[in-house]
Amino acid sequence: MSVKAFKLVSAVEREMLMGDKNYINIECIECCGKNLYIGTNDCFIYHFLLDEKISAAGKVTFAATKQLHKYLGLKKPVNELKAASALTRLLVLCDNTITLVNMMNLEPVPTGARIKGAVAFTLNENPVGGDPFCVELCMISVKRRTVQVFMVFEDRVQIVKEVFTPEQPCAVAVDGYYLCLALTTQYIILNYNTGISQDLFPYCSDEKRPIVKRIGRQEFLLAGPGGLGMFATVDGISQRAPVHWSENVIGAALCFPYVVALDEEFITVHSMLDQQQKQTLPFKEGHILQDFEGKVIVATNKGVYILVPLPLEKQIQDLLASHRVEEALILAKGARRNIPKEKFQV
Repeated sequence: MSVKAFKLVSAVEREMLMGDKNYINIECIECCGKNLYIGTNDCFIYHFLLDEKISAAGKVTFAATKQLHKYLGLKKPVNELKAASALTRLLVLCDNTITLVNMMNLEPVPTGARIKGAVAFTLNENPVGGDPFCVELCMISVKRRTVQVFMVFEDRVQIVKEVFTPEQPCAVAVDGYYLCLALTTQYIILNYNTGISQDLFPYCSDEKRPIVKRIGRQEFLLAGPGGLGMFATVDGISQRAPVHWSENVIGAALCFPYVVALDEEFITVHSMLDQQQKQTLPFKEGHILQDFEGKVIVATNKGVYILVPLPLEKQIQDLLASHRVEEALILAKGARRNIPKEKFQV
């Protein structure tokens, strides 16, 4: 049974990004407040300001205004972008090097601080240090079976730890001292402070793209065997039942109380409260699905779209209207912390 939980709204049309240049493809995106950054296959970063407009009828639209674009001077794609807003820095991975650039003018920091030898990286949203003017970065190194942890400041970087893994890592998420890693044949949790690691479950990275995503304090979401979206805590246990995805999921995101997944043809929405599939949106050629501060963004090679959640009260009323009282109660109780108190009482 379907629930209308999200609406797909266009944010950046292809003409705004590439005009008539067909060869330009979107490689990665980052969103921080109203700032949307796009990295392309021809080594450019584009900066847009996203303005959300809500009509009197409650219809949501987005207007993207291009601020500037910057060529990084290489013939390589921009692989990854991460914003560190406390430092007003954008971290850019291109040609195995992470460069620090200013979030507003996209100019590299004057000191030239950079990290070489990176395959992929992520930022620690639950940092272990108390310095507000520093971000913790964890990266998969080009050195075989190595993960490195760095402190990144406004104009310098400092290595903190180098950790060796039993197999080659291909994806990483981090929470505090805990690394959740997709290795060649399995997922593991590794405490980089103590060096203690724990096997989670087997997985073949040759056959499918691994998904490792931090979804909250000490909890991760992983693409498991048999098309299952599995939850795992840092203790290696699962406190929630898995959700049933398709076999070829490309990306996953969390927008409480829903888990959103992208495959080659659809965006699917599952409830974390009862694990049921609630909505299916046709979406062809999608290759990126990420959530940024509660905003879920999907992208094809040519355009960027936002999944706008419908108000929970409206979803509950729709369920009641179609006599699905049990589901309405589960959603109301499970999403209680996201509904204003007086509306919840009603």
